[in-house]
Amino acid sequence: MKKRYIVLLLIVMTLFLSACGKPKVAPENKKLKIVTTSGFAPYEYYDENNNLTGIDIDIANDIAKSMGKEVEIKDVPFDSLLTSVSNGDADLAIAGLSITDERKKTVDFSMVYAISNQAVIVKKGSGINLTNLDGKNISVEIDTTADTYSTNNYKNATIVRQKDYADVLSDLLNGKSDCIIMDLIPARELIKGHDDLEIVDGVLFSDTYGIAVRKGNIDLLQQVNKILGKEVADGTIEKYTLKYSN
Repeated sequence: MKKRYIVLLLIVMTLFLSACGKPKVAPENKKLKIVTTSGFAPYEYYDENNNLTGIDIDIANDIAKSMGKEVEIKDVPFDSLLTSVSNGDADLAIAGLSITDERKKTVDFSMVYAISNQAVIVKKGSGINLTNLDGKNISVEIDTTADTYSTNNYKNATIVRQKDYADVLSDLLNGKSDCIIMDLIPARELIKGHDDLEIVDGVLFSDTYGIAVRKGNIDLLQQVNKILGKEVADGTIEKYTLKYSN
C-alpha cells in the first residue's frame, strides 16, 4: 500500500509540474480596435441617424471583415490618435491621416490609399489667395499637416488651432480668422450651405493618407497592406470616395 501511495503521488506531481511548465497561450483577440476622428466628411462623420460613416469607416469595416474580426471604432480627438495606437489602446488609426516623417517616429504607416490636396477656404471677396497668406489669421485643426505647414511657412501669421473642424469653421464665420487650411475634399463638404464662403483657386500642397499601426507590429501591418492593396487595385476605395462625395 505504501509503495502504491508513493507511485500515485509521483504521478500526480509529474502531471502537476508538466501542466505548470506548459507555456500559457494568450487567447486570440477577436476584436479589431480602431480610432478615428469625426467631423471630417466625407472620410468620417456622423450621418442624420447619428451613425459614424464615411470612406474611412467603410475601409475600416472591410479590414476587420477580411481579418475575420469584429470591429470596434472609437471617436477620439485628432491629437490623441497616434497616442492611442502607440500605447496599445487601439490597433489602428484611420482618420485621413497624412503620412509624415515626424509621425513615423511614433507609429508605422500602411501603404498610401489616398492622395490629398490642401486647400484654403475664405470668405468671398476677401482678396486672399495662395500668395498672401503670411500675416493672416489662419484656422487649422491642431496637429494636422495644415497646422505644421502653416507654422513652418507663415512666420508672420497667427495660427488659430482648434480640436475639430466645427470650431475651425466657426472661427472663419465669426471673423476670428481670415481663412482655413485643410484637405480639399473635406473642405468642399465643410462649406456646403455657406454661400458666403469659397475655396481659393490652386493647391497649397499635397500629401498622402495612410493607416497608423503600432510601431513594430509587422504582422498587422502586412495584413492591412494586403487588404488596402486589393481595394486600391480593384477600385473599391475610388467607389467609396464617389459614394460619399456627392
